[in-house]
Amino acid sequence: MNVSPELDLALKLALGVSWTLAYILIIKRGFQDKSFGMPLTALCTNLSWEFIFSFIYSHDPPQNYTNLTWFSFDIVILAQALAFWRADFGLRLSARLFYPGFLLILVIAFLGVYLVTLEFEDTVGKYSAFGTNLMMSALFIAMLIRRGNVNGQSMYIALFKMIGTLLASTWFFLDNPASMLMNFLFVAIFTLDLVYAVLLYQKHRDLKLNPWTRY
Repeated sequence: MNVSPELDLALKLALGVSWTLAYILIIKRGFQDKSFGMPLTALCTNLSWEFIFSFIYSHDPPQNYTNLTWFSFDIVILAQALAFWRADFGLRLSARLFYPGFLLILVIAFLGVYLVTLEFEDTVGKYSAFGTNLMMSALFIAMLIRRGNVNGQSMYIALFKMIGTLLASTWFFLDNPASMLMNFLFVAIFTLDLVYAVLLYQKHRDLKLNPWTRY
């Protein structure tokens, strides 16, 4: 690590707090709107990453505590998705298809994250983490456009997600600034997060909602 231990710890704590706040607000908004605030495929990959790096390749403190906390939050979001999925899919999808389909996505996501970890010998989980984040950023935009509303979403979720990932990108960039793949992921994720925040703000305005009073 090419940064001081103090800066290293500060970045870890700050990104952990930012993403934790995003999780809490996703859960809060989900219960308020009787919806779920994380795209299903993103939820499956998140659950997989946090399980793998909490229980199989456990990180050192304080990151391992953060991973366990995030995993616990994702279990709650999973329960919301299973309870409120009809709010998103309505009659377009039957329960006979939804539940097996969701389980299939979860299995594929777990195997994908695990095999990337083995293939790249990446027990830190950086490639799968930022690859997942890139997919998640795109899926948040797709979810907003597809739903046509802001159920399960808020500007604060968008901003804390963006800040948390930007801090994580800074942390890894300082460790290895020469990685072209990681640098691409950092920039691409931030760009999509910014696009999502702008689109979400505009959707609030279109719906005549104050974007700063919905938590």
